[in-house]
Amino acid sequence: MMLADMGAEVIKVEEPGRGDDTRSWPPFVGGEATYFLSVNRGKKSLTLNLKREEGRYVLRRLAQGSDVLVENFRPGTLDRLGLGYTALAQENPRLIYCAISGFGESGPEAGRPGYDLIVQGESGAMDLTGFPDGPPCKAGISIADLVGGIMAAHGILLALYARERSGDGQKVEVAMLDVMAALLTYQAGIFFATGVSPTRRGNQHPSIVPYEVFRAADAYLTVGVANNSLWERFCHALDHPELTRDARFLTEAKRVEHREVLIPLLEEIFGSRTADEWIARLDAAGVPSGRIRSVSEVCASPHLRARGKIIELLHPSAGMIRMIGPPLGFSATAGVAATPPPRLGEHTDEILTSLLGCTKDEIARLRSAGVL
Repeated sequence: MMLADMGAEVIKVEEPGRGDDTRSWPPFVGGEATYFLSVNRGKKSLTLNLKREEGRYVLRRLAQGSDVLVENFRPGTLDRLGLGYTALAQENPRLIYCAISGFGESGPEAGRPGYDLIVQGESGAMDLTGFPDGPPCKAGISIADLVGGIMAAHGILLALYARERSGDGQKVEVAMLDVMAALLTYQAGIFFATGVSPTRRGNQHPSIVPYEVFRAADAYLTVGVANNSLWERFCHALDHPELTRDARFLTEAKRVEHREVLIPLLEEIFGSRTADEWIARLDAAGVPSGRIRSVSEVCASPHLRARGKIIELLHPSAGMIRMIGPPLGFSATAGVAATPPPRLGEHTDEILTSLLGCTKDEIARLRSAGVL
């Protein structure tokens, strides 16, 4: 979807009669799954039965004229069908072949099936998410799926750039576990340095205090005080300048050391005013802070709307659908969410006619044979 937003022609190959799994996940609008609608704009849908030889032949022909192929089957599946990188690269040496899987194509766990939830658990992310006295918790978004896709787009673009220099395509492999493990960053750094595995801390940060959630008189807010300059401004905004002179809180390290003393003091202070009052004071002082907003508030955000990030697309079945638009901004080549998510097989005839030169009779024969 990211590549489609930037102008790529994207053909989504789906199983005839069934399509992408997410097409069947509720809730629905106009008979269309909202999950599918959220991540498939800008694509064309081609139904193709890859279990049939003629279906595989159609895919090979498409790959011969394409810049990029993206697949997320279990490792080895497309190789067995004669559609792996080695086979397709022989027919199109400039092809960028991006393979996405849960655990990768090498290592003792290669080939394991992996959904977002499974990879969140296996990556250490769930062990770090939640409160100390509670169970591990997944993120509220499909973070492993999403960052896996983002990293795939990144790898594809790097491979396309390399092809501009060498003229040759290559295979890009993305394992969701690798990507999620890479997100551990400072948490992994803590373990490598100390030998102690970080654990769930709720909203606390292991290296910054205060950097967490506080309860005001009427609602929750977030505060981020990451250095001593912010600490001084923070204390003055709270009308408690004496905290800047307290020896226990003079440095970043000391505030972490005396977290158990400092946080209860701040909780009592924050409880004396509303969240809006505190945010106004902190904003005026240049201290990062914010509300805990609901999804509904974000989707109606005047700020995001003013930036053009809440968009509308007319779908033939679901009607006018609202979506979060492309996140990147460019001064000269801005992305555009141009077309709505496709209905299953909506573009099959168009693709076979315009890209492969198939006649109406040929398409009818393939359809009657169960290939499309």
